Amino acid sequence: MTAPLHDTTAEAGPTAPVDPAVDGAQKVEGRSLTRIAWTRLKRDKVALAGGITVLVLVIVAIFAPMIVSLLGHPPNEFHQDKLDPLTNLPTGSLGGVSGDYLFGVEPNKGRDVFSRIVFGARISLLVAFLAAVVAVALGTLFGIVAGYFGGWIDAVISRVMDVLLSFPQLLFIISLVSVLPDDLLGLTGSGVRIAVLVMVIGFFGWPYIGRIVRGQTLSLREREYVEAARSLGGGSRHILFRELLPNLVAPITVYATLMIPTNILTEAALSFLGAGVRPPTASWGGMLRDALETYEHDPMFMVFPGVTIFITVLAFNLFGDGLRDALDPKGTR
Repeated sequence: MTAPLHDTTAEAGPTAPVDPAVDGAQKVEGRSLTRIAWTRLKRDKVALAGGITVLVLVIVAIFAPMIVSLLGHPPNEFHQDKLDPLTNLPTGSLGGVSGDYLFGVEPNKGRDVFSRIVFGARISLLVAFLAAVVAVALGTLFGIVAGYFGGWIDAVISRVMDVLLSFPQLLFIISLVSVLPDDLLGLTGSGVRIAVLVMVIGFFGWPYIGRIVRGQTLSLREREYVEAARSLGGGSRHILFRELLPNLVAPITVYATLMIPTNILTEAALSFLGAGVRPPTASWGGMLRDALETYEHDPMFMVFPGVTIFITVLAFNLFGDGLRDALDPKGTR
């Protein structure tokens, strides 16, 4: 009679429990660059506050008619009953601020300041965003071509950028606007001025981002993945737009964010000088120009558009700085 087989399981004893901490340590979760950047950006409370402010301003600009219908009056509607008949200044304190007129009324005309600031946000942000798009498109195209091909192509594009950077942009726009017709390419009135501002500001702005893209391309074109793509038969078009351009998205995005506040200030300056949108279209720079006549007697008419420009530009700059730190691969924040 043969001996019974031994139960090896019983001899080995109970299975050792798995330590969940050790098991979890072996699982490494990969994170994308976008997730890493978002995590860094969330830690920067100042940049996050700037981004929220920018988002609120964009929402206000998009829904300006709805906001004005709820909280204000039509931006070009006169309210002479809110003005002193002797001085044409707003009655009441702080420029006529009240529940019906949140920022008071304009001297001489009696228009709702709150409504004009809300509608002025549409002009400033529209010009700033579209001009930034034009500048980014041109700057990216010429910068990446100059940096990748080099040689005489780089020399020609670089000299063109130098000439445009030394050109008096404001004087050119003022002289151009003075000779523009009222109707152009199907646009009329302020539409012509807005189109000209977008094209001219964007055209003179692309060399700034072009230099950034060119410098980054000079560094990236010698990387291993570019050499690998070239050795596998990849053409110049493939390398430019499939290999180099994705790695340039971060600096392009950051610089575009920092370019928008500069465009806002440029549009406000041109409107202040009379080369912006045509009256009675509301613009922040135009409101500051109108306030020059009465700021000694009613400073609030100058304070509200001035503070609005300051907050908008500051919010974009804070958000742009935080975005730059978040997208920096060498950053530790």
